[in-house]
Amino acid sequence: MTHSEIEIQASPSGDRCKFAVDRPVSAKAVAFPTRESAGGSPLAEALFALEGVSSLTIAGHTVVVTKSGPGDWPPLARQIGAAIRAQLLSGIPAVSEAASASASQEELRARIQKILDSQINPAIAAHGGSVELLDVREGVVFVQMSGGCQGCGSANATLKHGIEGILREEIPEIVEVLDTTDHAAGRNPYYASAG
Repeated sequence: MTHSEIEIQASPSGDRCKFAVDRPVSAKAVAFPTRESAGGSPLAEALFALEGVSSLTIAGHTVVVTKSGPGDWPPLARQIGAAIRAQLLSGIPAVSEAASASASQEELRARIQKILDSQINPAIAAHGGSVELLDVREGVVFVQMSGGCQGCGSANATLKHGIEGILREEIPEIVEVLDTTDHAAGRNPYYASAG
């Protein structure tokens, strides 16, 4: 196996960069909010050794890194890609068994549902909308928007800056939130609240 056989795509967005790897890095979604939390997990330790890495999540084929301070992603992204490749080539599990034994998928789903019920849906109900949790796989949350959110021009902003932001703040293991809604369908996709 050579370095060129491991394909990694980096997608930076602000202070976060998502690295999509062509093979599994970790079977479970594991968040490492601090350098201290990385203890015993070789890939997390290697990434925190890089200047500027402030937190990370490893889930399935994805590694999401948050950086602190100014600076462009390209130089740091190259170092992160090299660390991921080196870890995969080593044959040693990227995440320790202790870190992998964290929350189960059922527990994660229950935590997400609780936040949807207590914080997110009450906030968007004022606009006639709601969000339903469909699935959680490898740290990726799949939701469907309805009511005033279905077809709304601000649905993507609501998803990325509202829903995903709240969920990631409360549950760092979440890598991404994906909207499965068909925003062009429905009898009344641009619902107007009465009142």
